Amino acid sequence: MGVNGAGPDRRPVPLGSRRPRVSARRTRTGAPGPGPDPYPSGEHVPSGLRTTAGYTWRLVLLGLAAYLVVDVLARLELPVVALFVALVITSVLRPPVDLLARGMPRSLAVLVVLLCALAVVGGVLALVGTTVADEWGRLGNELRGGLSRIDHWLTGAPFHLRPGTVTDLRAKIGAFISAHRSTLLSTALSGAGRIVELVTGLALAVFCSVFFLHSGDRMWTWAQRQLPVRSRSAWDRAGRAAWLTFAGYTRGVLIVAASNAVLVGIALAILRVPLVLPLMVLEFAATLIPLIGSPIALAVAAVVALAARGPVIALLVLALIVVIGQIEGHLLHPLVLSWSVRIHPVVIAVSVAGGAVLAGVLGAVVAVPVVSVGWAVRGELRTRGTPGLPGAQAAAAGDRPGHGADRGRRPEPGGGGRPGE
Repeated sequence: MGVNGAGPDRRPVPLGSRRPRVSARRTRTGAPGPGPDPYPSGEHVPSGLRTTAGYTWRLVLLGLAAYLVVDVLARLELPVVALFVALVITSVLRPPVDLLARGMPRSLAVLVVLLCALAVVGGVLALVGTTVADEWGRLGNELRGGLSRIDHWLTGAPFHLRPGTVTDLRAKIGAFISAHRSTLLSTALSGAGRIVELVTGLALAVFCSVFFLHSGDRMWTWAQRQLPVRSRSAWDRAGRAAWLTFAGYTRGVLIVAASNAVLVGIALAILRVPLVLPLMVLEFAATLIPLIGSPIALAVAAVVALAARGPVIALLVLALIVVIGQIEGHLLHPLVLSWSVRIHPVVIAVSVAGGAVLAGVLGAVVAVPVVSVGWAVRGELRTRGTPGLPGAQAAAAGDRPGHGADRGRRPEPGGGGRPGE
């Protein structure tokens, strides 16, 4: 329109230029009006591409933050592993400490339970060492005879290898050890340094677990007081959900590992395989790595059975891998772990593989409990809402019965809050 609404603008335009076109749209009264600009502020990027770009840079930042966290944890491997072991010790020993604390001072209950635990672990290790020392001489003779039987077995059907294959392989291994003795010695010395770090980390874990057992509740209360008031409730719920999940998983996986070790020990004793007790301890420790730990331990037992008892007993031990896997997957895990950890086996497998790639054996052990705790915290915060965050009060109100019809209604002015807000 022209000046003061007198009509269209008829002012002359420079030669060679075009008058700007104004799109018109109909209003409610039927009069034409200016149409919306499809590209506000001169921006010619489709909305879908803008949304994708926004998600992309946010995901890149999250990936970079996760990488930095993993890198820092890898550099602080000793204290991080020590704290993890301390939490494991606390989750296992907390129930007996709470039980004894009803009739004696808590500090004395912590001391009694720790001494009993150290006595049990030390007794098992001493028994394993004594068993290996007693059976070492007989085991050496059986292994030499077993190697001869394996060599004779490989020369027949269906392998038809030349005689002396195993003997030649053993001679090559001995020659390799003799040629690389200095390298192996330096590797052993570096391994001794790792043993010193292991003992230091274990001592730090026991030291931290003493305080966690004695005054863990007070430490958690102090940590909460360092947070803003509006966030304390959410952090309290998240922390309690994380601890319940971690403690349930730890106790459950120890029960499953002990059950597997007992079943393997009974089967190996029936088959008269040597070194039953050390193989039971190996099975117990390997079961702490889900899905892959138990088959690896039973494969070692099959090798021992092959050398000491022959191929038939070794095949029976290999069949034992399938039986133990079925019992663990379809009986022990559903009964023991279903109440604390509800994760699909595919997620467990991917977590173990990712943890092994990032941090080796320790990563494979830690991966599943970390994923379980993260999933439990996410479910707790999603179910109840997070006070202190925008929209949390509305989400919490919408989860309560009787508020479904009011979810899309605006709050009335001056209402809905506590006095003084």
